[in-house]
Amino acid sequence: MRTDSSPGTLPAREHLPAGDAGTPVLDVVIPVYNEEKDLQPCVLRLHEHLKRTFPYAFRITIADNASTDTTALVARTLETEIAEVRAFRLEQKGRGRALRTVWSASDAPVLAYMDVDLSTDLNALLPLVAPLISGHSDLAIGSRLARSSRVVRGPKREFISRAYNLVLRGSLQARFSDAQCGFKAIRREVAQVLLPLVEDTGWFFDTEMLVIAERAGLRIHEVPVDWVDDPDSSVHIVRTATEDLKGVWRVGRALASGSLPLDRITRPFGDDPRDREIQDVPKGLARQLVGFCVVGGLSTLFYLVLYSAFRQFGGSQVANALALLVSAVANTAANRRLTFGVRGRGGAVRHQAQGLVVFGIGLALTSGSLAALDAASSDPAHSTELAVLIAANLAATVLRFLLFRAWVFPDRGDDRPRSTVVAAHTPSSPACTTQQFPQQPYAPLPRRTTANQYAGTPYTPESPYTPASPYDTTEFRAGEAAETAEQRSWRDATVRLQPVRPTDTEPRKS
Repeated sequence: MRTDSSPGTLPAREHLPAGDAGTPVLDVVIPVYNEEKDLQPCVLRLHEHLKRTFPYAFRITIADNASTDTTALVARTLETEIAEVRAFRLEQKGRGRALRTVWSASDAPVLAYMDVDLSTDLNALLPLVAPLISGHSDLAIGSRLARSSRVVRGPKREFISRAYNLVLRGSLQARFSDAQCGFKAIRREVAQVLLPLVEDTGWFFDTEMLVIAERAGLRIHEVPVDWVDDPDSSVHIVRTATEDLKGVWRVGRALASGSLPLDRITRPFGDDPRDREIQDVPKGLARQLVGFCVVGGLSTLFYLVLYSAFRQFGGSQVANALALLVSAVANTAANRRLTFGVRGRGGAVRHQAQGLVVFGIGLALTSGSLAALDAASSDPAHSTELAVLIAANLAATVLRFLLFRAWVFPDRGDDRPRSTVVAAHTPSSPACTTQQFPQQPYAPLPRRTTANQYAGTPYTPESPYTPASPYDTTEFRAGEAAETAEQRSWRDATVRLQPVRPTDTEPRKS
């Protein structure tokens, strides 16, 4: 989605001064399930690292998703002993469910998570979140498959990881290199709009979130990491791989049908060179020309194949009409999606009807050319017919592009009405934020802001945790806060959380 940002330069990136800076800038979530042995050393090591190296206020949140051992007790003990540690308890399993719940409740502007085994070298944490703090990127991920990454793990897991990412690239056209690395971060305002679109509650949560974000045009920053695999990992490889493949099929089908409302999370990128005005050139013309030429070239080849096939069973005029009709329907559908960026089924019938009118004009040009050829020669060679048809189709293609751009898919700019987002909250579930979105276009997210706005008040670790979760049902625009953090309060950070989605009420599997 293009924006009307005026030309200029990106603002200077200013980091917060080292030390306490009011509201925690970073909230690191550690999802755990039956990790009573590894939890304490993990949290202590992470806390020591952040205290020593991280120049902003931070919080460590333990997300215990239905552990059956003493993990919950260890988490509460750590919360009592360390001011920067918070503990959440969920009564259902699922890493994706835990991350969505805690991230939805957090008031920190940058949200991150890492696995409890700390397989990733913690020196990559600051490079991971720095682009989000500065406003450069929307999400950040650690990559074990980058050229400069240093990874120690067995050949089995290496093969599975690379094969899975090849599947993502081939089926979903993913451009990020590592979807499964348990080391990611996201800006809070992006998470508030992105998370309601993510359905998975398990291990595919990461992949689905990244694919949707990438398709919406959000910027994803990758950090090469040093990784030492945990030989005692409790991840069930076969079951996880099966669920991931099901998720790939589900997301791929949603993207192909256009049912994902990606316009909800499309945002401006500051001074994006693609948004600058080029004198005497309409916005988007260069990109549309490239897309139209690619689609047109493929359509022409498709048309010639069809014409040659139909010519075996009928005359040149009948073969031309049938081939042009079939290729015109395919051409209109491809240009609708790929060239002019129209998604969903809305207006598809009208667009095809208008495309058929354009088809009629093309038919008149090509039929007239064949009639002229027949008048000039009683028995023209097949190669001559093809040459005449190619010339006629080139002329029809130019006219088709002009009609598509001006009539069938006109650029209406920013005249679309801005709709609202209704956030429903219940007093019994302060940690959960459920947003219900009507199927209407949404305004883009606000521009990224730096973390300087959080440097106003001194940081007091003893202050109660106040997540972003108002109790009244309010109506607000996407990307805007409904209430300030000072208007919310919690009596206890360790609570039993309500399900975020209706599907979360399913019985827990052993």
